[in-house]
Parts: sequence; structure tokens; C-alpha cells
Amino acid sequence: MKFLVQKFGGTSVANPDLRKTVACKIIGAREKGFTPVVVVSAMGRKGEPYATDSLLCLVRQVCDEVSGRDLDLLLSCGEVISGVIMSATLQSMGCPAVSLTGAQAGIITDSQFNEARILKVDVANILRHAREGKVVVVAGFQGVSEDGEITTLGRGGSDTTAAALGAALKAAYIDIYTDVEGIMTADPRIVTDAMMLKAITYDELCHLAHEGAKVIHPRAVEIAMQKGVPLRVRSTFTETEGTLVAGSGEVYKGAVDICRDRTITGITQIINLAQFKVQLDTNPAGLGEQRRMFRGLALAGISIDFVNILPGLVLFTVREDLADKAVQVLENTGFNPEVQTGCAKVSAVGAGMAGVPGVIADIVDALTRKQVNIMQCNDSHTTVWLLVKQDDMETAIRALHRQFLSGH
Repeated sequence: MKFLVQKFGGTSVANPDLRKTVACKIIGAREKGFTPVVVVSAMGRKGEPYATDSLLCLVRQVCDEVSGRDLDLLLSCGEVISGVIMSATLQSMGCPAVSLTGAQAGIITDSQFNEARILKVDVANILRHAREGKVVVVAGFQGVSEDGEITTLGRGGSDTTAAALGAALKAAYIDIYTDVEGIMTADPRIVTDAMMLKAITYDELCHLAHEGAKVIHPRAVEIAMQKGVPLRVRSTFTETEGTLVAGSGEVYKGAVDICRDRTITGITQIINLAQFKVQLDTNPAGLGEQRRMFRGLALAGISIDFVNILPGLVLFTVREDLADKAVQVLENTGFNPEVQTGCAKVSAVGAGMAGVPGVIADIVDALTRKQVNIMQCNDSHTTVWLLVKQDDMETAIRALHRQFLSGH
């Protein structure tokens, strides 16, 4: 059997007409010789009755302190309902189908409620139904711990389900269906001439996803990359091929070669950040201060990012909603931080920048021409990170896109 894992998000299965569109894509895949295994998210978005956020609001009207175990039991219901309805839609169109929960599909996780990680996948039940000629529809975002408790996989969990099943089934492709054509060079709401990428490496997409691109969860990309299963990010609403995600330099079907003729592949952003500047002693005692500062923040459960450590000065960012808590922690441990709220991190990602001189010079030139002040900068072999004022973010993204991507 040539498996094809097809994942459909909540907006793709939100109403009967959309579900029929999805069913036609599934049936079309069968007609092309694939054995589809379908992963669905909960139907719709917040405000719609079976959406995950709606279920969360429902229980929190009763109690704010629901246990993680009970919360997972509730939140798993949205995908189960979606799976049953999608299976019924397929059957109504003459296509044999069966709906499985994450547990029935063999998704075995650790016991970390609300943020479980998949430990293994037992596909025996899926294979049994597939051999009977049925389309298997799996409830995404969920699994079962080794001691039998229902768990959920956290944000982007249905993407992770799809990737794990694709890897376990040695699928020909994992298709992630969304409401966009594919992976774009930038957010089209910011850059009107943003282009769809025909192909991108796993590594590049992982960086874009970690740095704010919301089209797919980075964990799903990592799983597909580990097993070498090609991903395709496609639109539910068109018949285009979308964006292929593959290994650098690999060729699929003898037709697609990811070349390195572009320095920057894509630009993305994270908003609502606060920049912290903390002055430290420049004598050897300052090293102890660094350790005390970072340990205090860690013990308070505050994740920091964009860290620059200089003689006598440490810079980092935290989420803006955690800024007051971070200030309190630092003041309680003897520090007097300078805080700048209203910041955004802009990331330029591209495997083609490795070893290429002048990339930073071009970035600085592009932003200087638009009078955008760079508050912090850092880089790796595939990514350049820039901290700017949030008011300047869109200007910065457009300037970088024009510098590196317009006309490519």
C-alpha cells in the first residue's frame, strides 16, 4: 500500500460544504492509487461549538482550576467529533471509512498532560482497516499514555499526529492542508507581493516555524525530517501542488530539485516582546551575577530569548505578558533592569546565506534606508534575527523582502 497522510485543519472541516470539498480530495487521492490516512482537527475556531477554545471556555465558566488530566479528556472531544463527522461524510459519498481516536490509532505518549510528546506509534489497527479498503480518519492532537490516560499534544498537535503517522507508515507524502496556497516568502498581509515557494528544505521550514510562521508546527517538520518523509503544504481550496518540503539537494519524482540560488528563503516575525537590559559588574564577580540572574528567571518559569552577553551587560527578550513578572524576579534578586516593551523579532531565514559575505551589510543597508533602528542582532548559518520596535516591524519586513526576494 502506498500511504498518503492528509491533515485538515479546523477551518477546512468547519461546515458541510467544506467537508465535502475535503472528502473529494480524499477520494481523489484513492483514485490516484494512494491509501489515504486522514488526520483532522476540531471543527472551526473559537466561538464555534466544537472548537478547542470553545470547549476550554465551557469548562472555565465552571472552574478555573481544572486538572490537566480532566482538561485533556475534555479537549480531546473536539477532534473525536470532527473525525466521526468526516468519516460519515465520506460514507455518505460512497467511500468506506472508519473514525479512530488517537488511542485507537496507536499514538502512545508520555504522561505530560496538555503538552504530551509521542513516544511511539503502533499502526496495527490502521493497517487492519486499510487492508479492508477503508479510509482511516484519525482524531489529531491526542494520544494515550502508557498507563491508559488520554493526553493532548499541545499547540499544533494535529500536525504532529500527521507527521508521526506518516513516519510510522513510511508514507509517500504527508500533506498538510491549510487555508493558504503553501509556504510564502513573507506574511502576505504585510508584503503584498509575497510569493509562494515551490520547495523549501526541512531545516529552513523548521526555522521559519520556530520564528513565528504559523503554517505548520516545527515538531511536525522535525519528525518528517528524521524519517525523510516529504511534506507538502497545500491549500484545501485549490488544486495547486503547494510547497514541497524536502532534504537539501534531494530530488523527488525526478522533477524537483531544491537549489541554492537564493540567499534568503523567507522572512517571518514574532510580536509582543519586551527587551531587557541588565547592567552587571565587569570584574570576575559579574560571572556569578549572570548565573544568579539566569537561574532566578528559570526557577520562576520565565523563558528568555535573543540573549546577548557582553562585558558588563546582558540583553534578552521575554514575552510582553511576562515582563512585569520578570522585572519583579530580577528586582528581588538585586538587579535593576531597563525594559523596552513594544518590540518584535524579525527573522530572515535561508540556507543559502551560509558562508556568503555581505548579508548583514545588505540587511543594515535595507533597514537604514527606511530609518528602522536595529535594537539587537544575532545570526546563525541559516538565520539572521533582528529586534526592532513593533511599530517598525512591517516596514522592516517589506524592506528585507524587497532587498532579498522581490523578483526571485
